[in-house]
Amino acid sequence: MLLCDIGNSSYHFYNEREEYREDVESFNPLTCKERVFFINVNTKVAPILEKLDNWIDLSLHVKKENYYETMGIDRVVACEAVENSLIIDAGSAITVDIVKDGVFEGGFIMPGIKKMRETYFRLSNRLDYSFNFDIDLDKMPKNSQDAITYGFLATLKAEVNRHNMPIIITGGDAQKLHKIFPEAKIDRLLLFSGMQTIIKKGGLC
Repeated sequence: MLLCDIGNSSYHFYNEREEYREDVESFNPLTCKERVFFINVNTKVAPILEKLDNWIDLSLHVKKENYYETMGIDRVVACEAVENSLIIDAGSAITVDIVKDGVFEGGFIMPGIKKMRETYFRLSNRLDYSFNFDIDLDKMPKNSQDAITYGFLATLKAEVNRHNMPIIITGGDAQKLHKIFPEAKIDRLLLFSGMQTIIKKGGLC
């Protein structure tokens, strides 16, 4: 079974043994002869994939009534992977979603680590600091780096912890946020687990 998560820059493949990536600009999906189950947020490649019978769009096999209309397919698929968890996807944006007893309860979106840092810099070039992920969030900051870190991370931590749920972190910045949520589980293959769940529910395999 070949799974693929298509983003703006790469095709991210997983075949239940290994994962690998192909560049969006240079990869030709016609070279895949086996069935490929995929999700896609890249509007440029969508018309190409629609013409390929062996590329199966999993967004068409999700019960959309369980989610809200404009919710991103990557968030939907991550939620399909769990029964009772709070999911933090730490990518270009940070998304937080809650699933209880297999039911999506809601979630929120905030800028990712890179974008949030750029936001502070745009306010003032005197705030051009990287975030300190070793900060003690139980103490009020006494320097500028920790001040911007606290403003960003203390808000996120308080909102996440108030739900008192098991936490799963995925996405490219998962390791950084794990320092703030050390009790959380990191699952970099969470999306693929969700894709497998959709395939089984839909009897597609």
